[in-house]
Amino acid sequence: MKIAVLMGGISGERDVSLASGMQVLRALREAGHEVVGVDTSHGVLSAGDEEELLASEIHHPKPAALAHDMLRTGDVGLLANDPRTAGVDLVFPALHGGGGEDGTIQTLLQVAGIPFVGSGPVGCALAMDKDLSKRLARDAGIPTPAWITVEGREDGILRREEVLDRLGLPLIVKPPCGGSTLGLTLIHDESEFREALALCLEYDDRAMFEKYVRGRELTVGILGSEALPVGEIIPQREIFDYDCKYRPGMAEEIFPADLPPDVARQAQDAAAVAHWVLRLRDFSRVDFILGRDGVPWVLEANSLPGLTANSLLPKAGRAAGIPFPELCHQLAVMALRRGGGLQRDAEGDLLAARNPRVAEGV
Repeated sequence: MKIAVLMGGISGERDVSLASGMQVLRALREAGHEVVGVDTSHGVLSAGDEEELLASEIHHPKPAALAHDMLRTGDVGLLANDPRTAGVDLVFPALHGGGGEDGTIQTLLQVAGIPFVGSGPVGCALAMDKDLSKRLARDAGIPTPAWITVEGREDGILRREEVLDRLGLPLIVKPPCGGSTLGLTLIHDESEFREALALCLEYDDRAMFEKYVRGRELTVGILGSEALPVGEIIPQREIFDYDCKYRPGMAEEIFPADLPPDVARQAQDAAAVAHWVLRLRDFSRVDFILGRDGVPWVLEANSLPGLTANSLLPKAGRAAGIPFPELCHQLAVMALRRGGGLQRDAEGDLLAARNPRVAEGV
């Protein structure tokens, strides 16, 4: 197959997306595909661009940097107009946050009739909005921590007493539409409220206040419609923040997690239901806190989870016996089959659909 990998974009998670995209690009080439890398805010990557990105590091973005001169989410016209991308069979979005994960780029691809890996516009939009996704999880009977979402700074300040009375302390303050814990704060004292709210609103025009549940950080990847082995994250800090996610040595990630089989199955079942309820497809990752009450509490679902060298979904795949190149290949096959492209089988075994090997347990 000829595949275009979309990466970069305009969100605060641009560096993470570039790292994910380069890993996907290399994996698909290793699986035998012809692959072109595309930074959706700058264009097709040259060989020199690729080498530079592979050698670069993930930096912690500043909110002010989110409004620089990268003006477009993506130009799907370049897939047809640039000779290096003309005739692609499939697009693999490796975009995080902003217009890359909220359904915007997926809508453009869908309207253009270009097959793509991952969830469609509706699923991406639902998963991106944590307020909506928590409502749907709650209505489906999936435990999720209590929360209040407010509009803007003044609304948040005015409702401070209500928030603290209902949710108590410690308390999570975070943007409802964001990822990588950007703008997220764990507050322990009422005096931290205003500063946490102000930081949150640098990334979003709403703020979510969520009851803090003490416990173990768990994550469950979904491949196709099946749950992968449960993973546990043990961060060096109190929460699994941006630095713990992307700086080597800041967190221990264990796959499969050391859990009683019934607890692992409970988390896997909840992740599979969340994937279905949010209308996700191909792959996703659902994050939990295993409370001291023994309940896996759903925090959020990710329609385009990280695919960097240190990311959780590839580690879950390896724990299920699926090397990363094969995982990316399987995702490409799912998308091409959905678009009807598998009837063009001149590539033979390369396009033969393989059943995902998923864990029966952990």
